[in-house]
Amino acid sequence: MSFPRAKSPRQLYDEVRSYDRVITPDGPLASALNRHLDRTHLGPFAIPPRRLAAGRRQESEDRLAFLGMIDHEDVSWKRCAYAVGNILQCWEHQGSHDAIFEYDAYVDDATERAVERIADLETASMKLATETIDPDLDVVVVEPDMLTRLERAYLPAEYDAVDLFTDARFELPPFRIHDSPAAIVETVIGAVSDANADNVGIVLDRESEYSPLIESALEAAEIPFFGGPGFTDRSEHRLFVHLLRTAHRGTDTRLSEIRSLLTAFGVDVDVADEDKRLHELDDAELAWLNDFCRDIREYTFSDALSAFERRVDGALDSFRAELEKLGIVDERVTEARVDDLSFYLQTYDVPVERENEGVLLADAKSASYVGREVVFYLGLDDRWTHSAPRRPWVDRDAQFTRNFESFQLLLQSGGQQHYLVQDSTGGSPVTPCLYFEELLDTEYDRFSDLPATSHQIGSTQRPDDGFEKSSIDAPVETVETISKSSLNTYVNSPRDYYFSRIVDGPEKAYLTEGDLLHDFAEFYANHPKAVDETVLAEVVDLMLDDVRPLIRSVDERTRRTEYRASLETIVSYLDANPPTDGAFLTPSSGGDNAVAAHFDRDVDSPVTERRFTDEELGINGMIDLVQSTSALLDYKSGSEHSAKSIVKHAALSEPTDEPDFQALLYLTYWRSQTPDERLSFTFFYVTELVDEVIAGSDSGDSDSDDSDSAGSDSNDSGSADTASDVAVGDDGDSVSDVDLDDALTTVTYYPESPTEHVRREEFFEYLREEGAQKCRKVLSKIDYQTYAALFDAAPLVETTDSDELIESAFGETMIDRFKAEIGEYKYVTTGSEQVMRKITERQQAAFFKSDLDAFESFVDERLTELNRRRAGDEPFPVEGLAGEPNYRRVDNRDLLLEGER
Repeated sequence: MSFPRAKSPRQLYDEVRSYDRVITPDGPLASALNRHLDRTHLGPFAIPPRRLAAGRRQESEDRLAFLGMIDHEDVSWKRCAYAVGNILQCWEHQGSHDAIFEYDAYVDDATERAVERIADLETASMKLATETIDPDLDVVVVEPDMLTRLERAYLPAEYDAVDLFTDARFELPPFRIHDSPAAIVETVIGAVSDANADNVGIVLDRESEYSPLIESALEAAEIPFFGGPGFTDRSEHRLFVHLLRTAHRGTDTRLSEIRSLLTAFGVDVDVADEDKRLHELDDAELAWLNDFCRDIREYTFSDALSAFERRVDGALDSFRAELEKLGIVDERVTEARVDDLSFYLQTYDVPVERENEGVLLADAKSASYVGREVVFYLGLDDRWTHSAPRRPWVDRDAQFTRNFESFQLLLQSGGQQHYLVQDSTGGSPVTPCLYFEELLDTEYDRFSDLPATSHQIGSTQRPDDGFEKSSIDAPVETVETISKSSLNTYVNSPRDYYFSRIVDGPEKAYLTEGDLLHDFAEFYANHPKAVDETVLAEVVDLMLDDVRPLIRSVDERTRRTEYRASLETIVSYLDANPPTDGAFLTPSSGGDNAVAAHFDRDVDSPVTERRFTDEELGINGMIDLVQSTSALLDYKSGSEHSAKSIVKHAALSEPTDEPDFQALLYLTYWRSQTPDERLSFTFFYVTELVDEVIAGSDSGDSDSDDSDSAGSDSNDSGSADTASDVAVGDDGDSVSDVDLDDALTTVTYYPESPTEHVRREEFFEYLREEGAQKCRKVLSKIDYQTYAALFDAAPLVETTDSDELIESAFGETMIDRFKAEIGEYKYVTTGSEQVMRKITERQQAAFFKSDLDAFESFVDERLTELNRRRAGDEPFPVEGLAGEPNYRRVDNRDLLLEGER
């Protein structure tokens, strides 16, 4: 593929060598021509018009005009910058400094004052507008169309023009596709050295990821470079502004939000503390930062900068000088002024002094030519495309032509061009710079659609291989058992499971709260008589102290109320449903208990926090409460889930995107301890009733059945079996009765098949009592023997789909036999269908022997697969058994690479 070739500097020089002045559209191109000058020449030879008019390197006019405005006018910085930017841009495109007045929508008081100020400045633009090149000189212009209207106004009445491009063709070198920006930078650094640095140029988008990567790599390799980071990019300058912003963030600032700041100051942040609030951490390393934030409103910018300089042990003289130019060095560090300072640094290029030696870094949107022998182009994506200003004074077609020809020239800079690109990122194709559409007569969507070669450094990894296999010959520890949380994560996304084993996560408020509620429940189950009003208040304080760094300060009062209500809910349940004697169990300790430690008591009951590890079954876990020999209980925070939902998300053959195997796993283990028994697993959602408890406690005092406690009325009704009043001390308040059933979800295991279960007389009686109206009516007209005979007449389809059961041979048999027994009534068909829906509902909300048997096999399969992947025999894929993972349940989202790579 080819496009018109640009003339080389040598070719251009041969065409223009006889002229007195050569006007070029680009400074580096002018420098390249000047290097070929082979005769004595009076004054400049090749030069851009703006530099010729200024007679020297001109500082940024928009910055100079802005500084002049804020020094003499009382106008906001953003409004000032907007007005100055419009004036100078309109001037460039229309040729007159007051041309902005022709566009009423862009004229206001600030604009009028800015025009006056700009008119008084000695700038290159004013000379371009009011002067012309000496008409006695023999002038030639290289590619006049690349000059702006203001630059053309500076040209003499008569001049010659030279085309920059020829009829010859430039053959586009193939794009070199790499896997990542890091791989691209590694390629460049491998080709550059201190010896050849002066011959190398690198073109990139200064706002892209390539800029900091290449700068860091060059510094690490001790290769000199220039043209890279500017005033604002200097790490110490950015760090100071970041510090000022942090000081105004308020008391809810999280360590994760200022990690880069802390790292720069050499403060090591524990991953577990990342979500904690800075102002709630009593850490000696953070004391200086807390003091700085607390005192920030007393500081001037000079004071703050001095404090920062003491901390980094270095002087920021250039930054202090810039603060003086802005006139704020002695002003208070208000949040508004910090916003102004940030805006200024982001808007204007502050000049910096540097040596022009080494590798040249050129911005893809500013440079038109790079005068180096070897030029690397990094990225070349759609971010290289200029966005023409959307202003009425801009000729967009002319602007596009200038940008396009500039890009065309830039691509041909140097004797060797190397185009280093990515074909995709994050699973999405990378779109090449849109100017290629004009240059190349072909259709394409990505770089691989164009002439390209693929380069992968040090890897034979295929795009779909997952992780590259390790070549290290080291023994791999076999995983013998898996917990419910690990199994849930693994089934959702094996790769997320992998990272969860090697990457620590920050402490979360909801996890800390859950742990403390568990600890209190265990403590109360062991020492119910030790808990009174004072103890409850202390536990609430303990919880709040532990959680305070993780929550907003404005939420503390709400949390305190919620904690108290949750604790009282736990007390209420355990008072109404105390665990049975645990003599049948061996003593077991689940681990540390913060509440028990606070009150200096042991928690050694055999029925609480029982840790189990069963290598034969391949599972491990922690049972919160052994309610009885056949009943287990687990404390949960959050909203209640139905038994049907719990069974659904424990599906093995068709896993859901919210896998949860806790009930299934714990019941499988407990079955091994108590075989052939009906078992239950209850989820106790201790925070489910918080709103109800709070509402009840606010409704007023009333008498209580307990003479030692006071109560309050509630609109909720309860029974002796499901609710109790909470006595919290001789003189304390009590909480009204609440229906604890609303916070309980029980899943039952039946040690038999679904068929055996639903044909039992017990289930028949359940249908008579709990079935729908016509279900009860139908069954009231037959006896159990008629019902049981159905299962001998046709096999029951063990399904959770009621329509499938109704349409099966069993369903037809039931309807036919009931009609024969009762009569040809419409309600018989309806009632029979209601019976079958109840049968499927039982299977939807309970586990049976086959379910637990299948789960044992399922765990064996997952452990075998898991250990195969741990050994490196196959990768840990992103997708789980249900396909694409549920990313709301992924803990390491940023570490998961998905799609095409």
